[in-house]
Amino acid sequence: MTAPKRPNFLVIVADDLGFSDTSPFGGEIDTPNLHRLAMEGIRMTDFHTAASCSPTRAMLLSGTDAHIAGLGVMAERRNRFPHIFDGKSGYEGYLNYKVAALPEILQDNDYFTCMSGKWHLGLTKDVAPCSRGFTKVFTLLPGAGNHYNHEPQLYDTTEKPRVILKGDKQGLWMRDDQFLNGDTDLPKDFYSSNTFTDNLLSILQNRTPDQKDQPFFAYLPFTAPHWPLQAPPETIQKYHGQYADGPLALRSRRLQSLIKNGLVPADVDPAPIITLGTTPWDELPPEEKAKSSRAMEIYAAMVDLIDVNIGRIREYLKSIDEWDNTFVVFMSDNGAEGQLLEAIPVLAGATLGDVIEKYYDNSLENLGNHNSFVWYGPQWASAATAPCRATKSFTTEGGIRCPCIVRYPPLLNETIGMKPGTITNTFTTVMDILPTVLDLAGINLPGTNFRGREVAPVRGHSWRPLLESNVDVDIYHADVVGWEQLGIAAVRVGNWKALFLPPPRGQGKWELYDLSRDLGEVDDLAERMPEKLAEMIGHYERYFQESGMFDSYSVFQEELKKKGVERAW
Repeated sequence: MTAPKRPNFLVIVADDLGFSDTSPFGGEIDTPNLHRLAMEGIRMTDFHTAASCSPTRAMLLSGTDAHIAGLGVMAERRNRFPHIFDGKSGYEGYLNYKVAALPEILQDNDYFTCMSGKWHLGLTKDVAPCSRGFTKVFTLLPGAGNHYNHEPQLYDTTEKPRVILKGDKQGLWMRDDQFLNGDTDLPKDFYSSNTFTDNLLSILQNRTPDQKDQPFFAYLPFTAPHWPLQAPPETIQKYHGQYADGPLALRSRRLQSLIKNGLVPADVDPAPIITLGTTPWDELPPEEKAKSSRAMEIYAAMVDLIDVNIGRIREYLKSIDEWDNTFVVFMSDNGAEGQLLEAIPVLAGATLGDVIEKYYDNSLENLGNHNSFVWYGPQWASAATAPCRATKSFTTEGGIRCPCIVRYPPLLNETIGMKPGTITNTFTTVMDILPTVLDLAGINLPGTNFRGREVAPVRGHSWRPLLESNVDVDIYHADVVGWEQLGIAAVRVGNWKALFLPPPRGQGKWELYDLSRDLGEVDDLAERMPEKLAEMIGHYERYFQESGMFDSYSVFQEELKKKGVERAW
């Protein structure tokens, strides 16, 4: 009797995608391939990531907390103040070797492993994808890049690049175990989403006969729709005029669509929009409104092109009869990006604002082109995270509750498991992907020793019980799940959540919410339920200890005071 065919795995990550941007999650952006994926699979409305990108990626590939896996602090911040974090386990700023990475485990179990896209888990070869279990690789190592590969600031001999957003200009890109020169080795028609998909398809198409006999694990982390907002003009034109009435109007439409489609409760009390020091839309002069709405049009075009490229992957896998044997996950890495970025240092002695002024043209007619550099700000981001509170980098629901779609016909069909098109409200996290993949592949968790080194246990939970059921199944029960980045913290047990936002993001005291009735986190129960708050703070303290954390916030704030600045950047 022939053994059943082992499943393939395809994990697709969008960068800074908002909860309601895509059509299966109530959005107006044209995403037919994601809509079809959702109708053939399930949508998760209570899926959680970290509050920013590289910690999420560490959790995804390790199945455990970012503070254990090396991303207790992001490399961009660590590199500014290395003495704060040197010698602190879990704060290396890269995916450390105290965890067994998912591709390593799969590689040891006869899977063909490949990736094409953003890494953001280490800038040197010893911590690059080729060293963490990926057999074939095309990758951008740092956390951001021009979507047309237009990086004049990196090739200006009068400038000294700094490793805050980029690595050395010769070491931003890798193919397999070799560094590429971004100026000469990438295609002239480079556009991030297209080029990453081209390379993943090429890797799959050019497997050897032996490799084609293996099941595959493919990882496709796009850099879109992360800033800078850039897209081909013909795609931007599709959205011309759609956002002229501003972010509040978009937020209202999105919220009504979420309610209509059963993605949030009909009686939800949405959090107020955040402005983070920006001028409210209604007070902007016409020329600024035009630029702002154009930025949103470009953003929509970027999401549109992610969908187009997902369709290309689907068609290829269908053509080789592997689509229905492939477990597909589509997700965002955090909430929509709402920060103001002008002050981020990118070159020695220069801020991002300085670089933009010197090298880029942000006139209205040029926005979206290779030599423009814009983002859309907190008000548009709040539209994408509604009804939840705040955006990326906050541990509020707006920063950590993300869209997730799962498709896998062997478990999601009309006869067994959740029916295609189902919406599940079960609490899940990005840490669950590793144990789910291993469970479906018939591979045991690595335990505490892997490849001759001691590794941390997996904290996530397999989704199999949920996928095999026709109702929501609680997979976390009373388990404690926590979040923290430089003092911005939260802890959740069941539907109870405690939240701590230091100034200027919050009041610097613990808040308490019942998410079963307050998704917007607008009704703080801390003063009315002090015993429950104390219980949740106790859970956070346990999480703090188990994750090997230290009080980086206090140390960091002292360092900032010495330098005379008020922001982490």
